[in-house]
Amino acid sequence: MKVLFLCTGNSCRSQMAEGWARALKSGVIEPYSAGTDPRPLDPRAVKAMSEAGVDISSHKSKHVSELARIPFDYVVTVCSDADENCPVFPGPGRRLHMRFDDPPRLAAGAKSEEEALSHYRRVRNEIKAFIETLPQSLLAGGKYA
Repeated sequence: MKVLFLCTGNSCRSQMAEGWARALKSGVIEPYSAGTDPRPLDPRAVKAMSEAGVDISSHKSKHVSELARIPFDYVVTVCSDADENCPVFPGPGRRLHMRFDDPPRLAAGAKSEEEALSHYRRVRNEIKAFIETLPQSLLAGGKYA
């Protein structure tokens, strides 16, 4: 099953989702990530994932158009902006929206690096919980507890 995790910058949430899917669901899901307006990979996302034993340091941000020819079974938007601006993909794939908070936005007002990282860790754990429900939650229409 080919799944694209899409967000605006492809720098944090979609990269975390791809990383978790590779770590937890390889053989079941072929994960990809991309953005509608790519930004460099977020070092705090790399750190938070590394703390959980998942290395995304070699991931590269990419524009969704770079993956336009891949026949995705599902496109999962992980931020509201990407959900609203998601391009149409050819083929039978379904699009689902899973909203996760934006760690860089939450960390912007942090008083310390530890406080900033706490936002990344929380979202990392929420994304992991979602990925653990795959592919069943996708097949059920994206509903997950």
